[in-house]
Amino acid sequence: MSLYALGDRVPRINPSAFVHPDAIIIGDVTVGPESSVWPAAVLRGDHGSIRIGARTSVQDGSVLHCSAEHDTIVGDECTIGHLAHLEGCVLDDGCLVGSGATVLQAAIIGAGALVAAQALVPPGLRVPAGALARGVPARIVPDGADPALREHAVRTYVRNAHWYAADLKRLD
Repeated sequence: MSLYALGDRVPRINPSAFVHPDAIIIGDVTVGPESSVWPAAVLRGDHGSIRIGARTSVQDGSVLHCSAEHDTIVGDECTIGHLAHLEGCVLDDGCLVGSGATVLQAAIIGAGALVAAQALVPPGLRVPAGALARGVPARIVPDGADPALREHAVRTYVRNAHWYAADLKRLD
């Protein structure tokens, strides 16, 4: 893994977390227990902080950033899909952000909510707990999130993190 301090801003990775060797983590970033950060993901805590809770996965190619005004906070048991972009937002526990989705500054995604693939959550939008946000810009569908989908994603990526930590071997 590529970990970088930026002045006195230093990443903090829980020993039980899995960070793929091709992920990049810069500055004030915390990754919680049994969480995972996958290849080509970039977490850049330069002007603010990034906090990743327990058993959360940040999948391949995702970009998480923050600003001086807005930290990026991701709760426990969240799944951040491939190529997602989170910028100065808050995800409460149990959220799923679909592949290619973007969640912008000061947006708050309530517990157990789902942001559909390719959705654009504009600055300041509040997605209620358990709702589905989809479209560009995102519109809210109350009670649209499927809890089974979220729970399956969390279980799969916690299991994958343990497997990769034990068995991943570079061959070149």
